[in-house]
Amino acid sequence: MDLLVQVDLAGEPTKHGAREDELAAIFDAGAAARASRIVGLMLLPPAVETADAARPYFRALRDVRDRLLARGVDPSLLNELSMGMSHDFEVAVEEGATLVRVGTAVFGGRDYV
Repeated sequence: MDLLVQVDLAGEPTKHGAREDELAAIFDAGAAARASRIVGLMLLPPAVETADAARPYFRALRDVRDRLLARGVDPSLLNELSMGMSHDFEVAVEEGATLVRVGTAVFGGRDYV
């Protein structure tokens, strides 16, 4: 099973993820796993008014990936950057996303009760 490590760059109480200082231990544990493998990082940025306002978060995740590579994390564990959704995926791709989540663009909006 391929896994992405969700990174918390905004510190929002409604979202979860690992802080950058926790990632080395996660990648060490992931490298030892036999039934799954880490293939990259993912991000859920704060809700923002414009797609471009999410750019700093996308850029920051790319920078986290680059720092992990510089510290010697196996590059095969960092192939993917999952960031961007239907409303901001173009900016995410410009900042290095390799995976985007575009369910709303494909299936339409959802009604929440």
